[in-house]
Amino acid sequence: MSGLGYLELLLDGAAVAWVPLGELAKYSETRIGFQALGKSNYVGVDNLVQSRGGRVDSNYVPTSGNLTEYRKGDVLIGNIRPYLRKIWLADRNGGTNGDVLVVRLKDAKVDPRYLYQVLSDEIFFEYNIQHSKGAKMPRGSKSQILQFPVPIPCPEDTEKSLAIQAEIVRILDAFTALTAELTAELTAELTARKTQYNHYRNQLLSFDGADVEWRALGDSRVGAFTRGGGLQKKDLTDQGVPCIHYGQIYTYYGTYAEKAKSYVTEDFASKARKAKPGDLVIATTSENDEDVCKAVAWLGAEDVVVSSDACFFSHHLNPKYVSYFFQTEHFQKQKKVHITGTKVRRVNADDLAKILIPIPFPDDPAKSLAEQERIANILDKFDTLTASLSKGLPREIALRQKQYEYYRNLLLSFPKGDQA
Repeated sequence: MSGLGYLELLLDGAAVAWVPLGELAKYSETRIGFQALGKSNYVGVDNLVQSRGGRVDSNYVPTSGNLTEYRKGDVLIGNIRPYLRKIWLADRNGGTNGDVLVVRLKDAKVDPRYLYQVLSDEIFFEYNIQHSKGAKMPRGSKSQILQFPVPIPCPEDTEKSLAIQAEIVRILDAFTALTAELTAELTAELTARKTQYNHYRNQLLSFDGADVEWRALGDSRVGAFTRGGGLQKKDLTDQGVPCIHYGQIYTYYGTYAEKAKSYVTEDFASKARKAKPGDLVIATTSENDEDVCKAVAWLGAEDVVVSSDACFFSHHLNPKYVSYFFQTEHFQKQKKVHITGTKVRRVNADDLAKILIPIPFPDDPAKSLAEQERIANILDKFDTLTASLSKGLPREIALRQKQYEYYRNLLLSFPKGDQA
């Protein structure tokens, strides 16, 4: 049964009145002092969420001035870009700042949960955008918002009207609950797979009882570190010689890469420090201990320019094997003792050279490389699986959200004019 067909059954031939929001509700004009609020009772555009109720904790509560009061059942609307799409149904009393409009029903013929659904619809967002004013930071028009037409089913029979509104809310709440349940299940599955992956990676690279020797990364039989050069974001281009900026190691690259995200000119590259294919490129600074020394194995066909706040490791090992080792607990524990700095955390190349890496079959180079490749191939499969789940999770959630919005649009597609 289609949503529209179900809506027709709900209406059962009853009329629908399109009433300006201003006839049903008004803006809260009550001002309250900031001293009266705790963090959980303050809502600003930074934490306004598109969900009914739920705890809203703010990292910021104003220290001066007055706020607009909101009460349980009020609908809060973000009124400055990029927050014009944000809507919240208050589940408690509190206060908010001037970038949020507080809409309070004055007509008992409307269920506040129903009004929330109507104002959450894409039609209201487009209406709000159309009537917003301002260049750099547009705001919604308070007067025009009050002119937005709200569909009221069966307006001549309040009891029946509220029953229809409640049924629409029930259906949409059910979709919301299913989406939340699916999200929780998919997130749990992804977490479990990542935990399993980390476990096997740590086990494979611990070599308990195996023929292995732990050697310093800076050991001449293993490799050597070279600091990156003065590459800045302003030097990046869309074509030329491939380069890796240290910030991209956190935001763009995974365990290994065959193509670069950015490039530099031939002239710049001729004076820069470059890693060779097979080298490991390592970000040596970060804002937290966990991310510092995140690394990517460069598997491209040509040399790659490396920025400052990064270094590269030239070695005699399997590139993927080394990159996976940098993700293990063994590496992380050794790394911690070399981290310096306060706001910016750093590990320099000389200290990285002291970290020990397991070398399987150290007296047989060919057998050692074969074992490294075998381990890297196993971890590649786990990496591919978790990456697939990581991409699939938001995609599946987005599909469910679109399905929810589709049915919401159908359930709120009341007939107009002579269609009624």
